[in-house]
Amino acid sequence: MTSRTARYKDDDLAGEPPSTADNAALDDTTSVEKLFEAKPVPPWTKQLTVRAIFVSAVLAFAFTFIVMKLNLTTGIIPSLNVSAGLLGFFFVKTWSKVLAQTGLLRTPFTRQENTVIQTCVVAASGIAFSGGFGSYLFGMSSIIANQSPEAAAAADIKNPSLGWMIAFLFVVSFLGLFSVLPLRKIMIVDFRLTYPSGTATANLINGFHTPEGAELAKKQVSKLGRFFSMSFLWSFFQWFFTAGDDCGFSSFPTFGLQAYKNKFYFDFSATYVGVGMICPYIINVSLLIGGILSWGVMWPLIANKKGDWYDAKLKSSSLEGLQGYKVFIAIAMILGDGLYNFVKVLARTLSGLYKQCYKKDSDVGPTDDSSHGHPPSISYDDKRRTELFLKDQIPTWFSIAGYVIIAAISTITLPFIFHQLKWYYIIVIYIIAPALAFCNAFGCGLTDWSLASTYGKLAIFCIGAWAGSDGGGVLAGLAACGVMMNIVSTASDLMQDFKTGYMTLASPRSMFVSQVVGTAMGCIISPCVFWLFYKAFGNLGSPDSQYPAPYALVYRNMAILGVDGFSALPRYCLTLCCAFFVGAIVINLIRDMVGNKYARFIPIPMAMAIPFYIGSYFAIDMCLGSLILFIWEKVNKENAEAFGSAVASGLICGDGIWTLPSSIIALAGVKPPICMKFLSRATNAKVDAFLG
Repeated sequence: MTSRTARYKDDDLAGEPPSTADNAALDDTTSVEKLFEAKPVPPWTKQLTVRAIFVSAVLAFAFTFIVMKLNLTTGIIPSLNVSAGLLGFFFVKTWSKVLAQTGLLRTPFTRQENTVIQTCVVAASGIAFSGGFGSYLFGMSSIIANQSPEAAAAADIKNPSLGWMIAFLFVVSFLGLFSVLPLRKIMIVDFRLTYPSGTATANLINGFHTPEGAELAKKQVSKLGRFFSMSFLWSFFQWFFTAGDDCGFSSFPTFGLQAYKNKFYFDFSATYVGVGMICPYIINVSLLIGGILSWGVMWPLIANKKGDWYDAKLKSSSLEGLQGYKVFIAIAMILGDGLYNFVKVLARTLSGLYKQCYKKDSDVGPTDDSSHGHPPSISYDDKRRTELFLKDQIPTWFSIAGYVIIAAISTITLPFIFHQLKWYYIIVIYIIAPALAFCNAFGCGLTDWSLASTYGKLAIFCIGAWAGSDGGGVLAGLAACGVMMNIVSTASDLMQDFKTGYMTLASPRSMFVSQVVGTAMGCIISPCVFWLFYKAFGNLGSPDSQYPAPYALVYRNMAILGVDGFSALPRYCLTLCCAFFVGAIVINLIRDMVGNKYARFIPIPMAMAIPFYIGSYFAIDMCLGSLILFIWEKVNKENAEAFGSAVASGLICGDGIWTLPSSIIALAGVKPPICMKFLSRATNAKVDAFLG
């Protein structure tokens, strides 16, 4: 019913694609659509119900808090499709049951409506990632700029403001939807791309609406609710002990005070224990290996070079000192991994495209049956799905007109928001973007990997270098990154949703409208949620903060490198960066050469790079989550597969939702009553003597 594999929003941290059965291979005895044959498919306008939009808005608000918290802590965001589908099913099913008892139920709950809810929620919460609140957008702020190695010019700083953030998202977030809309038949029907996450979500929703699946879903929701409550109450309990800096359970020196100084400790975060249960084992182990290599070996050795490699009088937060090695070596690994995967996925995309076109040409002949709307040898499921998928057409002129009109509005509007981003930079991006959006959507269909952040980094370097330091190149590069990321990210998400809709008989029109509605929700909800974090937590973005936003500094320094080159790096930092850049490529190459059997034992460079800057504490949480799931699978594999995702989602959601009341409490000026802090014996003796 559920899948452990998930797509990740952080710089393409993707596990192995989930295995899905090829529906073409199913005979009538195993047909999914035979089970639903007696149920009529509602027209697309009936799939978009008021209750679906209402439930989507509620869940979108909750999920945005969760994604925002993950964004501002580590940047690792697992797929929330399972949670969205499950909670959407639960809420509307409960709603329908109450109305049925009162005799007011007029419209039964269908899998098509369930798909609309899931699509809308994921589209809305996805803006919290593609909006750059933990990366490029927050990287423009003075908080992040002050951590950079050189004084930032006023032209390279733009502090967050609710008005311009909402305006920016509205003019850039819809272009990706129109850029690939005319290609939906080619991608889904003609090429039959897998889109593993979309397929897994469709199988989940189809399963919910069978009698057996509905019973299991009820049990999963019960389990999710139980662990949601536990996680929420645990977070509430922890709050009472956080009256000062480094106070509370999140600063518990689990392995000793020296290990705590080097970021090795368990911080009692239910969120990351849950994330660890969802992420593949190799991701979690890679994070831990990266933390041991950096904070356990490299940083102590480089710290011993203080006064030789860098000025001993520098602040600990200065990027000209030890902090510079942490940030720039992490950037080198991220770029090396991103470049390798970009080339690999692009090669696979072009190869797959060639094979599909060649196959299509070779299939044309006297026996070709494609004129009837489906390939020759096709199962009952695919006949039914293709027939309904092609029934509700969206005119090509609508897609082209929508893209051109929004691009024109955006080209006029963006220079008023970022005067460093000239209109001709934007036009060049919009000319290139549809091709990149297609490549990303096609590659995602083959591999389940979205390279949105990689395309964004490409825009940082290209536009930043073009604008130059005198033209506000840092801010121009970051803004261009946002434009590109939003286009290619929403394009691949739309195709994933079309695949889900194809397999649940949801109309392409209802899927497109729900994606548009969800995106519009996200353009309002995400900036408001970020603004709440920004106002409630005064040290947001600082390295020692509860919310350090590590990728904001990473993205800003990428923009600085694109504009100024390597002049700002500390001594020997460039040499180490080159070594780790090449190392990331070599490790990925070895992983691909040895095959899946051995690749699962080789760490992923992208995951290894994350703890280089922020430490290993969250990796320990995630490894604990992996260990819990591993033991659970050994004891009762069937039970673990059925309820593992529900338990993980409950842990993530409970802790994530607590950020809403904690933010409100902080804004109201209410402080926790207790500070629980841990001191060494010698320090404690000094404190006792001082207090006398």
